Amino acid sequence: MRKMGIFCRVVEDEKRLNKIICEALEDEGYSVDACFDGIQALEYARSADYDVMIMDIMMPRMSGLDAVRQMRREGNGAPVLFLTARDSIADRVEGLESGGDYYLVKPFNFPELLAVVRAISRKYTGNRSNIFTAADLTVDVSAKTVTRAGKNIELTSREFALLEYMLRNKGIVLTREMIENNLWNFDYEGGSNVVDVYIGYLRKKMDTGFDKKLIRTVWGSGWVLRED
Repeated sequence: MRKMGIFCRVVEDEKRLNKIICEALEDEGYSVDACFDGIQALEYARSADYDVMIMDIMMPRMSGLDAVRQMRREGNGAPVLFLTARDSIADRVEGLESGGDYYLVKPFNFPELLAVVRAISRKYTGNRSNIFTAADLTVDVSAKTVTRAGKNIELTSREFALLEYMLRNKGIVLTREMIENNLWNFDYEGGSNVVDVYIGYLRKKMDTGFDKKLIRTVWGSGWVLRED
């Protein structure tokens, strides 16, 4: 369950380790997304505001170093914690000079990882707003409140997590797999309409009775939250 307004993305191509890191962060109360290469990380960083990005360096398609360099060139200042087996002084210097903020070497221990994430959270998120809007919808992540056109909307914890995820990725088409990985922590194996059911619950509560529908179906792909 999400207890904080801190949003993390784990970028690690080794899926088992990715899952373990995500679970450890979620157990601490963080909101967590996952992806598996530098290109995916860059695409998500362009469309969502992350409080912490935990990124491997050696990944397929695009390395973590190249992804962070491009993020910095584009003006994205999201804090990056490099998590890598490359442990030489030269590697550490390269990681930090590429735009990384912290550097942990594998194998690492989880208490240290969590301590670094907490330190980043304190340093970088003290003044960040946890209020998100889309048209006449307002969501306060810290207070766990949702209003639309001044009307209070009561959501379950899972519905709220889904809405927060869609708002943080506003304008991006979210596939069923992406939603499953984010909300069901990799444990959901497919073959069910559980995502469709929760999308339906959310639509009924926040779109029914309003002329403008915020949650749109993209047939054959997934769903997107749009305000235009």
